[in-house]
Amino acid sequence: MRTPLIAANFKMNKTVSEAIEYFNEFKKLTTDVKNVEIVVATPNILLYPLVDIVKGTNINLSAENIHWKDNGAFTGETSAVTLKDMGINYTVLGHSERREMFCETNETVNKRLLNALKNGVKVIFCIGETLSERENNKTIEKVTAQITEGFKSITPDMMKDIAIAYEPIWAIGTGKTATSQQAQEIHSEIRNILKDMFNESVANSTRILYGGSVKPANVKELMSMEDIDGALVGGASLKPESFIQIVKF
Repeated sequence: MRTPLIAANFKMNKTVSEAIEYFNEFKKLTTDVKNVEIVVATPNILLYPLVDIVKGTNINLSAENIHWKDNGAFTGETSAVTLKDMGINYTVLGHSERREMFCETNETVNKRLLNALKNGVKVIFCIGETLSERENNKTIEKVTAQITEGFKSITPDMMKDIAIAYEPIWAIGTGKTATSQQAQEIHSEIRNILKDMFNESVANSTRILYGGSVKPANVKELMSMEDIDGALVGGASLKPESFIQIVKF
């Protein structure tokens, strides 16, 4: 049985004081949550003051990206070594905004992935297609390339620390959502890709999340699908009262 994973992605939102206020409220709402893993990714600069707030709770903090080196002359980047030292156990990698706006490629995302795992940081690995790619029946081709190239040198044992987040780019922040059946079809295909790359055990145990305008109104239907194991939530995660409804789907 795959434990559902509900993850928030704040993106570049919230000041330090706003984040502290959010977590002080949100942690009170999660005390009765069981059998669901909660992850909240915030801008990396906000993570340090939040570590003590979530200590002893069922909330995991996550970075939104890391570099592929432990240290060095990489101005503005974040090291997985530093995150682990702070007590941060997750990072998001390969988000479409990083790929589109900041020129990240399957190769560079793969290097970040390997470095995260080397340093004991778990990964939410993002994949997804554009509207044009979907309309031209390129979805499977696109996600297959993102997985096969992005998981280069990944062993079956490493997969226990990776969750895949399928986010159709055309549904991120647009208010559009893939239907539950559309999402299920792609999630099922992703599981088949993992079976071909690794084995059936890895395919069956890897959590595959859906992202793209997930909100309280549609999360229950999405989570009813056989191969949807959680959600990566953007805008609807920015208010505790909204995000907790998704966590408690």
